[in-house]
Amino acid sequence: MGIYSDMARSQSISDAFSAIAEPRRRELLGVLATTHNLDRDVSWLVQTLGWRQPQISKHLRVLREVGLVNVVQKGKRRMYSLNGRQLRPLYDWIKAYERFWEEQLQRIKSRAEQVNPNSKLKQDLPLPPQSEQE
Repeated sequence: MGIYSDMARSQSISDAFSAIAEPRRRELLGVLATTHNLDRDVSWLVQTLGWRQPQISKHLRVLREVGLVNVVQKGKRRMYSLNGRQLRPLYDWIKAYERFWEEQLQRIKSRAEQVNPNSKLKQDLPLPPQSEQE
């Protein structure tokens, strides 16, 4: 483990990225996102996702540690909900790359229109500026 094993990890955006790198955690976040800000307990998540309770609890712990999930105690049950505020830095980071996707889609649209000039796509999106390299 080295010298870093005893150091406390601070919560950061990289922790959130690590947490959502696991597909099951993304699926769990997706289920919590569709519950319209309702708190859900582990038993509801087990029923909804069809996973075993220890598996859900493990993933919820990771998501809670990085702040992507809120938990409140209601009687003997822990109720979980999505913490959208903690998703904002992830969204902002990804948003910076959106223009690359849009440019690629514009290139695909442009090429499709060259093949089929009567395409209805012309009405949907403006053409990208033509570069000298194309």
